[in-house]
Amino acid sequence: MWRRPPPGPADQPADLIEVHKAARRMVLSRAGLPLREYRIALGLDPVGHKRREGDGRTPEGTYRVDWRNPRSRFHLSLHVSYPDDRDREVAAAAGLDPGGDIMIHGQPNGRGWTARWRQRRDWTVGCLAVTNREMRDIWSLVPDGTPIVIRP
Repeated sequence: MWRRPPPGPADQPADLIEVHKAARRMVLSRAGLPLREYRIALGLDPVGHKRREGDGRTPEGTYRVDWRNPRSRFHLSLHVSYPDDRDREVAAAAGLDPGGDIMIHGQPNGRGWTARWRQRRDWTVGCLAVTNREMRDIWSLVPDGTPIVIRP
């Protein structure tokens, strides 16, 4: 039976996640030095900042990993703190729901074998997806509270 990976060594956690949407890259860093880099898949309509529920966009800006879900529909997941107060204000002014549940996650449960095909295109509803092996690595290196900067 699968078990949740343990946290990484206390002296080795990432202190920053940087996402470069156009390059489909996510970099975990510690003290300004890269620790790991991953190819990511994004939302189905990845260009631009997420504005509303269901737009298929991945948000842009500075957020935090604020909680984790070991029993996600996808192989592990780390929640990104979108929407922030500004996102809520902008959505409310337009009469929209900003959405939420933006996660860094692995493949759909029971479908890890599809990663080679899935990761070649954007397929999420706004999340950042990696392979299951990569997600276990990220899970162990990223503590709750880690800032995540998502760039266009």
